[in-house]
Amino acid sequence: MENINDKIYKNRWLILFNVVLMTFMSCLDSSIVNVALPVMSKKLNVNMASIEWVVTSYLITISSIILIFGRLGDIKGKTKVFSFGIIMFTLGSLMCGLSNSLWLLVAARIIQAIGASATMSTSQGIITSVFPPNERGKALGMSGTAVALGTMVGPPLGGFIVYLVSWKYIFLINVPIGLITFVMSYKILPKSKGNISNERLDLKGAVLFTIAIVMMFVSIIKGQQLGYGNPIILGSLLIAIISFTAFIYVEKRVKEPMLELSIFKNKLFSLSVFCGFISFVAISCSNIIQPFYLQDVMKLSSSVTGLFMMVSPLILAFIAPISGHMSDKIGSEVLTFIGLIASSFGLMLMSTLNQNSSMIILIIFMAVLSIGNGMFQSPNNSLIMSTVPKSKLGIAGSVNALVRNLGMNFGISLSTALLYNRMSYKIGYQVANFVPGREDVFVYGMKYSYLAASLICAIGAILTAMRLYTRKKSQKRVEDIVEKIS
Repeated sequence: MENINDKIYKNRWLILFNVVLMTFMSCLDSSIVNVALPVMSKKLNVNMASIEWVVTSYLITISSIILIFGRLGDIKGKTKVFSFGIIMFTLGSLMCGLSNSLWLLVAARIIQAIGASATMSTSQGIITSVFPPNERGKALGMSGTAVALGTMVGPPLGGFIVYLVSWKYIFLINVPIGLITFVMSYKILPKSKGNISNERLDLKGAVLFTIAIVMMFVSIIKGQQLGYGNPIILGSLLIAIISFTAFIYVEKRVKEPMLELSIFKNKLFSLSVFCGFISFVAISCSNIIQPFYLQDVMKLSSSVTGLFMMVSPLILAFIAPISGHMSDKIGSEVLTFIGLIASSFGLMLMSTLNQNSSMIILIIFMAVLSIGNGMFQSPNNSLIMSTVPKSKLGIAGSVNALVRNLGMNFGISLSTALLYNRMSYKIGYQVANFVPGREDVFVYGMKYSYLAASLICAIGAILTAMRLYTRKKSQKRVEDIVEKIS
């Protein structure tokens, strides 16, 4: 009789396809809605400030509970949690498509986000557990590609769907895909009977962490609208800090913590997570500014802008699996360093763009940035997932996904705050939008946003270089000692 491990090994690429497809759909739904918001606000008779809850409720829910599902994956089994996530995501998508009021739609988005967080938190753990070390980088590279593609393809695809049919099909398209992935999951994913661990979920830690993340995201997202000096924003930030401090206190003392803080004692894990955060901050800076530059400064139509925005995901789709494969052959640390250097250089090139730049130059600069990002993501994911024991793969994957969401939201807030601050300085009065006829003012602010993102990537590259130097130095000492003994 065929051994179950042999079956899993034979099906590993099919398992990867199944997991990656769900990862792609979960990330797609974080960005596909943006382009449809104006249409949705008219159809549901609400203002733009209210309709934005369709986006923020999804992001906040994912980020606040993703660690909980990561921990449950380690206790109950990653396949069970992943399958539960597919059901919730598909049900939420169906409810979104059938909603006729804003608050029903927001409630459906929360259900959808619960499912997305369950699949996101366990996907990398499943991939790591079914692929041998010599193929893991390539597999995680494809997962990283799905994340990047899902996030970047969303706006142009959403615009295409809204143009052809109703906005509701942005959500309804998920239903048949969800059903297919659930059936595939049932048939091919590794099964686990009962609890795979006798440990219990740390409820106190879960509640405190959820409060901290919800309040922090409210502060970041709503601070852009109300101003970061607003009492509500400051109060939310204070609650977030107190809750997170209490969470750390509880996790250090509870017998079975939700987040085992000891994994951060591994310097390679901690630095890789931090560099991942840095990269998504920088990527988000570019993603949020690029559409405004293309449409308002370069005067391109929304459809042509969508085509230009596809350059990055197409390059990522090509580069990420290659860098993942290379990391299996030569190791991940050198590739993460090269990727961060290239990303920093690409962002610096983007800072030189102005209202007279040619489209060819823009595409070249975008390509440099995308190649750097593609070179970094897969090896960095491989480093994160390979530095923890198998029993902690779920929580490691969810930490990685959480950091991605935090980086993206922090990047959006940082870049827009810096953009409007520099624009206001240049024009001489407070602005919070593009000023018609003053393309030079936008370009001035954009330059500083890109330079800040470039500096952030450079810091990550410096830290990675220091780690590489220290490791090689310690290896040289070991080799010298061995040589003396022999």
